[in-house]
Amino acid sequence: MNLSIVLSTQQTQFQAATLSGALETNLAKVADLGYQGVELAIRDPKLVDLDVLAALTKKYGLRVPAIGTGQAWGEEGLSFTDPDPAVRQAAIARIQCHIPLAKHFGAVIIIGLVRGIIKPGIDPAQAMTWLIEALQACSRAAAPHSVRLALEPINRYETTLINTAAQGLALIEHVGADNFGLLLDTFHMNIEEPQIEASIAACGARIFHFHVADSNRWYPGAGHLNFPSILEQLSTTGYQGFVSGEFLPQPDADTAARKAILNLKSYV
Repeated sequence: MNLSIVLSTQQTQFQAATLSGALETNLAKVADLGYQGVELAIRDPKLVDLDVLAALTKKYGLRVPAIGTGQAWGEEGLSFTDPDPAVRQAAIARIQCHIPLAKHFGAVIIIGLVRGIIKPGIDPAQAMTWLIEALQACSRAAAPHSVRLALEPINRYETTLINTAAQGLALIEHVGADNFGLLLDTFHMNIEEPQIEASIAACGARIFHFHVADSNRWYPGAGHLNFPSILEQLSTTGYQGFVSGEFLPQPDADTAARKAILNLKSYV
């Protein structure tokens, strides 16, 4: 099982991006710790140089299994379900701009909070229609390039749209695209799923990417989640992708990154 960790290519307000900024320094650190990959959180692809990024990841022998897009929501307010059609279209265009980058690295494009929330006064059915239409547009654009998209069920305290694995599976049916699946995250699952292992089994081949953080959103091993059992169930589904650490940089980023990989290696 390959291991990666989230690295934001720029400083970010998102607290669970374990590492951010100082790109080459952090890539060297990730490789030195023994990670096989680095999940890149990128707000806008126009702000990164693909050639430089490709050269650096190659230099340190790191694969890029996924690209996080949530900063477009957190720092710019872009979402698929905003009442303003111009904002919705800008969110779709932003995700589509990630396709060349994702194609180059063979990476999954993550749909996190860019999906938005149900804003006051908006009919939930209307918000869901906007979400489905946006995901269909992005999936259609990505398909000719063999790029996959993965929506992350996120807990109820952060969004009112798609909190559980079951809701994610239902959404997949509505979107109807083979290159659209799910990203499961143990932190959110601990809040929303009655039984994490059962939800992993139910999602099966629709799991395109997998995040790990413990119950307190610290590194795996700092809370009460049973990671040996969780990762065994993930393996049973036939999952061949990366297990990617997305956790708070506590007690500090270096300690969190180091303890995460030591613990994860012991679990698998």
